[in-house]
Amino acid sequence: MAIRISFAGKGGTGKSTLSALMVNYLVDKGLGPVLAVDADPNVNLNELLGEEVHITLGEIKEELRKSVPDHMARYDYVEMRLHQAIIEARGYDLLVMGQPEGPGCYCAAHSFLSQALEKLMKSYKYLVIDNEAGMEHLSRLNLLEMEHLLIVTDASFRGILTVERIVDLVRTLQIKVENYWMIVNRSPQDLPEELKRVAREVAEKKDIKLLTFLPEDSMVLKYEAQRVPVFNWNNSILKHSAYEAFSKLFTG
Repeated sequence: MAIRISFAGKGGTGKSTLSALMVNYLVDKGLGPVLAVDADPNVNLNELLGEEVHITLGEIKEELRKSVPDHMARYDYVEMRLHQAIIEARGYDLLVMGQPEGPGCYCAAHSFLSQALEKLMKSYKYLVIDNEAGMEHLSRLNLLEMEHLLIVTDASFRGILTVERIVDLVRTLQIKVENYWMIVNRSPQDLPEELKRVAREVAEKKDIKLLTFLPEDSMVLKYEAQRVPVFNWNNSILKHSAYEAFSKLFTG
C-alpha cells in the first residue's frame, strides 16, 4: 500500500499549493510512482500542476447510479472508467474527486468505486491528497488510515486555533493517523513571538508536530496569476522552504 500523505486546512491557507509542491518534491527526489488526488470540491490542484481535467470520480459515480453498458460487467466498467479518469503526467498521476454527490442512494456505486480505488492505490509508492477542511471526501476514497496528515494554517491566532478543530474532527471520524503535522503558512518576517508560542502550545496540546513556519512569497501570486505550474517555480522562496520542511517527513 502507498504511503499516504494528506493536506487539510480551512480555505485560503494555501493547502492546495503545498499539496502540489509535495507532488513536485516527490517527483524531483525520484520517490515515485506518485498518485495525486484532488479531494477538494473546489478543484484547483490540476491547475497548480499544469494539467487539464476531463472526468472526475463524482461524474463516474453519477454514471454508475444511472446505468452501465449491457455488454460489460459492472466492476469491469468501473475499472475502465477509473483508468480513463487518471491523468498521466511526467513522474506522477492525478485523480480528481469532483463535486459531492446529489440526492439519492449511491451505496452500490460507492462500493464498486471503492474496490477499484483500493486496487489502484496498490500500484503507487506515494499517495498525496488535497482535502477540503472537513475531510468528508476521505470516506469516498475509503481511506481511514494515513501515515502523514499536514494541517495548514495561515499566520493568525484564529487560524492556529482552527488546527485544533480539524484534529478533533479527524479523530471523531476515527481516521487513523500516524503523524500529525502543523504548517504555519505565509508567515511574515516579523512574526510575533506570541503567535509562535500559541502554535507550539496547540501542537503540544493536540499531540501534533509543528513542522515549520513557511515564509510569505510575493512570487506565488504572480505564478498563479500566470498559471505557471509549480514545477516551474524556479525563484520561489516558498518552494525552497517547503522542500526543506518536507524532507523531515522522510528523514525523521
